Amino acid sequence: MRSTGARALQGVVGVSGDKSISHRAVLLAALSREPSKIRGLATARDCRASLRAAERLGAVVLQRDGELQIRGAPELPGGELSVDCGRSGTTMRLLAGILAARKGDSVLLGDPQLLARPMERVALPLREMGAVVGTAPGGRAPLRIRGGRLAGVRYRLPVASAQVKSAVLLAGLWAEGRTVVEEPVPTRDHTERLLAAMGASIEERWEEGVRSIGIGPAQLQGLELEVPGDASSAAVLAAAAALIPGSWVTVRSVSINPTRTAFLRVLAEMGAAVEVGDSAGGAEAAADVTVRHRPLRAVEVGADRVPLLVDELPLLALLATQAEGTTVVRGAGELRFKEVDRISGLVEGLRRLGALVEESPDGFAVSGPVRLRGGAVDSMGDHRLAMVFSLAGLLAEGDVRVAGTEFIGDSFPEFSSVMRSLR
Repeated sequence: MRSTGARALQGVVGVSGDKSISHRAVLLAALSREPSKIRGLATARDCRASLRAAERLGAVVLQRDGELQIRGAPELPGGELSVDCGRSGTTMRLLAGILAARKGDSVLLGDPQLLARPMERVALPLREMGAVVGTAPGGRAPLRIRGGRLAGVRYRLPVASAQVKSAVLLAGLWAEGRTVVEEPVPTRDHTERLLAAMGASIEERWEEGVRSIGIGPAQLQGLELEVPGDASSAAVLAAAAALIPGSWVTVRSVSINPTRTAFLRVLAEMGAAVEVGDSAGGAEAAADVTVRHRPLRAVEVGADRVPLLVDELPLLALLATQAEGTTVVRGAGELRFKEVDRISGLVEGLRRLGALVEESPDGFAVSGPVRLRGGAVDSMGDHRLAMVFSLAGLLAEGDVRVAGTEFIGDSFPEFSSVMRSLR
């Protein structure tokens, strides 16, 4: 894909349903005795893997008039089961929690990119609960799971992860006794919200700065949900508006779950004008979000803020190239274990375009403002890096040629068409 410098971006647009919420809504609906109705499901390629997984669990999935209807199969099927999770780490990790309670042998497979990602972090707590979970050399997928009778545990996350937290809570639906997950740093809470909306007994406590989430055995009720717009996709458009002088962009009906608005807060801290409209919705609220360009200044992001910003940190690096001063991100080593090593891929790509960026083991530092130049960059097959480098083309003197933009469909299939509508 070739991206070239653009004039101001202006307009009102929508984005597809939130990817994180969609994954969870589909898999939870597959576990309910009652029918569920979900509107506005994400069109992201990764979410199709969760839909396929729901059907493999025995759920009946129908699409009618823009609404997804799911009739669940709460009695997990026995026997041998193999599920292809595609490129979706969320699908694999959440499904591992469900299959830990299933009698029989399960195998979770995926594309080579997914098979390279760490899976011991989800296998460990499930083993503590009583499941037999095998990983490939290096603690990676495929995951081989022999589930059955589980016991509730108290598990403290060694690394902040909404996916691992969710897997343990889902396994807790079938465990004897109460299951408690402790997270020293808050992560996305979509799983807890949806479980509570479906009748599960969720208890949240804060003790000495640690958040604990408890759940007991539960039979889930049906879910009716309007999925709000994807916060991470909206962040891409917000960053574009903040980068280009004269720009303003309004994204309609975006998720404003408090665990998803950290990027908007950082944008405002950098000097961009950020407006959030009146909210609407139940378990997952939504609102229109408007971002306007203003001169940007550098910020510092430490480990305490990283979990709620992790998907948007590459965007922050690009913003930092146009901000006055040096932006520093620390405590973001988790970026090295995404679809690719996002720190090294990000640093290499931005340097090719003339950015002043330094890499550290757990983050990066970017000095600005600088005028980016054209060039060829490789997203390494990572959807978020592909979007960041494409946005860099809006600023660069000369063409920016981005390899791997076909992977943008993993999370934001409408990216190109939405960007064209703003020019």
